[in-house]
Amino acid sequence: MEVGRGQRFTTRPELRGSFGMVSSTHWLASGAGMRMLELGGNAFDAAVAAGFVLQVVQPHLNGPGGDLPVVLWDSAVGEIEVLCAQGTAPREASPDTFAELGLDAIPGTGLLAACVPGAVDGWLLLLRDRGTLSLDQVLEPAHAYAAAGWPVSAGLSGTVDTVAGLLAADWPSSAAVYLPHGAPPVTGSTLRNPDLAAAYRCLLDAGAARGGDRNARIDAARDAFYRGPIAERIAGFLERAELRDGTGRRHRGLLDADDLAGWHSTWEKATTLDFRGMTVGKPGPWSQGPVLLQQLALLDGLALDDLDPEGADHVHTIVEAAKLAFADREAWYADPDFADVPLATLLSETYALERRRLIGAEASTEQRPGSPDGRPPVVGPVHSAAGPLDVGGGEPTVAAARAEPVLDGRATVHAGDTCHVDVADRFGNMVSATPSGGWLQSSPIVPGLGFALGTRMQMFDLDPRHPNVVRGGKRPRTTLSPGLAVRDGMPVVAFGTPGGDQQDQWALQFLLGVTVHADNLQEAIDRPVFHTAHFPSSFHPRTASPGRVLVEDRFPQATLEELSRRGHLIQRCGPWSLSRMCAVGRAPDGTLLAGANPRGMEGYAAGR
Repeated sequence: MEVGRGQRFTTRPELRGSFGMVSSTHWLASGAGMRMLELGGNAFDAAVAAGFVLQVVQPHLNGPGGDLPVVLWDSAVGEIEVLCAQGTAPREASPDTFAELGLDAIPGTGLLAACVPGAVDGWLLLLRDRGTLSLDQVLEPAHAYAAAGWPVSAGLSGTVDTVAGLLAADWPSSAAVYLPHGAPPVTGSTLRNPDLAAAYRCLLDAGAARGGDRNARIDAARDAFYRGPIAERIAGFLERAELRDGTGRRHRGLLDADDLAGWHSTWEKATTLDFRGMTVGKPGPWSQGPVLLQQLALLDGLALDDLDPEGADHVHTIVEAAKLAFADREAWYADPDFADVPLATLLSETYALERRRLIGAEASTEQRPGSPDGRPPVVGPVHSAAGPLDVGGGEPTVAAARAEPVLDGRATVHAGDTCHVDVADRFGNMVSATPSGGWLQSSPIVPGLGFALGTRMQMFDLDPRHPNVVRGGKRPRTTLSPGLAVRDGMPVVAFGTPGGDQQDQWALQFLLGVTVHADNLQEAIDRPVFHTAHFPSSFHPRTASPGRVLVEDRFPQATLEELSRRGHLIQRCGPWSLSRMCAVGRAPDGTLLAGANPRGMEGYAAGR
């Protein structure tokens, strides 16, 4: 519906101001970030405070035991940068390790799939190197919520309910926190996590004991987590614990104290591509981030401006480009410190032209990775998902094919998710971060710490020929994929979404809305969304659903019928069920902008 000069009705206004903007997947995190800006902090201080609050209030979506990629623009540096806080595989991890256990895949739950937890070091390194506020200031909101309590969301309550049997039967340390009075917490009730508050207090006390300048105190907190009291608790738990995981059997973890002590997050240049006058930056091929850039390269040679974004031609073209780009992700992406990833070729105009010719008028049902530089791809067997994909009970929310599977006491698979935060400040800085992992439903809480370890190692391959084969000290190819774009030497938009394999499909549609269809941030977020589950999921059990396209049923019936005629397997989902986009931006006149997702009923933007 049109309003005024072509502006469409939106669920919320696009926020506008000059001081600062924060958009995240939870209103309390956005509020904490905004408080840091009000205290005089910058975008990086705000992102760190929001990130730690997300660990408390969305423990089913992320935690201190999880992972963190950050893409940022520091006005003092003047280029897109990436902070990689994706923890690595334990030194003992190898294909032989899992073969000796009788496993042909790394399980998606339990202790065996744990990498080094990277999120805490990543947030603290961002604070030390780019922030301005103190450790005490940025940790105060998260510590307060963990100690005094926070309001339980429907998403958290529902997640705990699905795994209540597992927690009660096999993970007593988790049951102690998330089954108060022996039952899942009720939506709207107040939940506390005193052990997590104590873990944050340990970081603060370590900083105070070290003394010295701001940086020394932050480094002391990093040491406390990875080489001090918290590391000792994690390592001690893993030495003793042997718990049931997704295989239905009991396993010990591979992670140990030396793995924790020897790891730290790192700075690196972003992987970039120019599109429509902007330079779009993503993490490297240790993430799936370049797959968005590959899709942009494929689409840049097509007449997208002439296509109705809710029409069949548009959806078909985007889906077919995604199939090609994600086929390359499956075949080629891996930690570039361990694998020769032909990234320059994958993002080149010549390669895009060659691959673009494969987009036909009908839906493809094949997995078609390319052969960059004449190199044959390594392609494993594709395990097809039978029947329609589970997108949740009642109103569908997320596609199970892209999410972390977990087992409850009845051995039922459930889906997990991720969170996100974007910040822009008045100093010209902008940051996008997608913390995830350490889900309460995927691994037991470490006793005394109030948080679970991650299960990111499930994303490795066990085929020794594959670039993404598991090796000790190697980063798994994560799905986490924040994004940031600049134009004429200034940041334009920071964006991202939860969604596993779908992150760089939903983010692509948002970015096309902003760049091709002249949407404002909220209009681009609110448009009906779709994605394909054609390619193998990054999560155990790595199934694919060739040809399947999931769509919000706000798309016109004529669009869906035409897509079906072209051979797409259409699965209709709820009208507001897919994507969780967050975004902040900067207009040419310097006005700061923000939008947030109404889907899920938790994401909000704040700013002035």
